[in-house]
Amino acid sequence: MRRSLLIVAAAVGIFGAWSIGRLQGQAQGDKVIFVSSSHANFTEMPGSRSGVSTAPIWGDQNAGAHATFSKFAPGYDAGMHTHTNDTWIVVLKGAYVYRDEAGEKRVGPGDFIRVPGGHKHWSGGDKKEGALFYEEGSGKFDLIPAK
Repeated sequence: MRRSLLIVAAAVGIFGAWSIGRLQGQAQGDKVIFVSSSHANFTEMPGSRSGVSTAPIWGDQNAGAHATFSKFAPGYDAGMHTHTNDTWIVVLKGAYVYRDEAGEKRVGPGDFIRVPGGHKHWSGGDKKEGALFYEEGSGKFDLIPAK
């Protein structure tokens, strides 16, 4: 019993330290951050095929941990690829279409998906509406075409 409590305490401590470190890495001082997706400044994502635009919320997607609003044009096809870092997505409008070896998922408004770094997948936008989503990355954003 005592050993089990020590293991649980160690796991909680490790998770707590990870959470605090993650939050500190995202911290923007003591200021509140508010960005409306309807008023965000979207720009075409450099190096991507046309059809993807992003608006920064915090951090720098070219350098490290970050968050953006991202848009996929209707029918956008990113092809099979991986990312070096983990990506978390919450869809706001339309649908983010995701496919991997387990099948296809249609991630709609209010839905969440986490894609681990190194995981081979395909993604794209709904054919009629495209997709608007909040995206958070644990490190620099990249798209590595799958072989």
